[in-house]
Amino acid sequence: MKEVTLDIPVTADLAVLWRDDRLYLLDQRLLPRREVFIECSDAATTAAAIRAMVVRGAPAIGIAAAYGVVLAARQRFAQDAAGWRPALEDDLRVLAESRPTAVNLFWAIARMRELLATLHEANPVPALLAEAVAIHQRDLADNRRMGELGASLITGPTAVITHCNTGGLATGGWGTALGVIRSAHAQGRIDTVYADETRPWLQGARLTAWELVRDGIPVKLMADGAAAARMAAGGISWVIVGSDRIAANGDVANKIGTYGLAVAARYHGVRFMVAAPTSTIDMGAADGRAIPIEERPAEEVLQCGGQRIAADGAGAWNPVFDVTPANLVDAIVTERGIIERPDRARLAAHMGAA
Repeated sequence: MKEVTLDIPVTADLAVLWRDDRLYLLDQRLLPRREVFIECSDAATTAAAIRAMVVRGAPAIGIAAAYGVVLAARQRFAQDAAGWRPALEDDLRVLAESRPTAVNLFWAIARMRELLATLHEANPVPALLAEAVAIHQRDLADNRRMGELGASLITGPTAVITHCNTGGLATGGWGTALGVIRSAHAQGRIDTVYADETRPWLQGARLTAWELVRDGIPVKLMADGAAAARMAAGGISWVIVGSDRIAANGDVANKIGTYGLAVAARYHGVRFMVAAPTSTIDMGAADGRAIPIEERPAEEVLQCGGQRIAADGAGAWNPVFDVTPANLVDAIVTERGIIERPDRARLAAHMGAA
């Protein structure tokens, strides 16, 4: 992967950037200390960047993959203008295997594959690029809509808790859960955000705090284990999170630690909101047990900042996500509307609505 510095101001809405026929991904592993981009030249480098957490967040992963298809098609067409399709199938497989849990990845690849089936002209790249741009722009518009809908549920001014990073860095711009927080803060409904640090990658500490500070939204960072005590102290009305995959019955897969937040929220009378686009809802997964949960290397838990913090000989269990049962979720907010007390029937009705 090639590191580059671009002559543009770095913002959270530039996590995925297509510029001068090249794909650039803001390297989120280096934030907030360094603001540099990784240039992706083909499907393999795009998949490697997704796998290495250069880009993360389900919507942003899907957008990056869509542009990765464009890069792959351009390379394969240049190599063999008459027989590029078989080689492109290999590239689609490489992209699909980069992360197993984020359903937006597979949704975006499926959209690009459907378009490919209709293309009979010699060069597929212009049409594929137009589709990738449309996916990117749609995500930004959907996030704005979700922000307004989610904000309407909040009576304020109040404080909220969020987990992981769900802002412009994780999406095409504005954000899912952080988009709700942005919209609600602008309306005077949220005055303080408590952000979990989100071990082991510290997305809350490095990314969410970075975004909120830049927006002028008061943010207080806390250790993941402090959330229940903060709820008990009062003044918290909502926990607001995103999702990487939502099953047909309303079970929600999200960053590890979300399930514990939901349990604590129910005990303390704090409401629990999930903000995610409909592309995150997997009607083919009957419930949370059908969602594949990615496990990453033990070193991510045993180390911090590249330095080992655990005793020699200790092992680690490092699932990236957990599943929150639907009965602990008060509302799922998508670009189509609000699903209160989600269950199988309500999700089916929501996804069947035009």
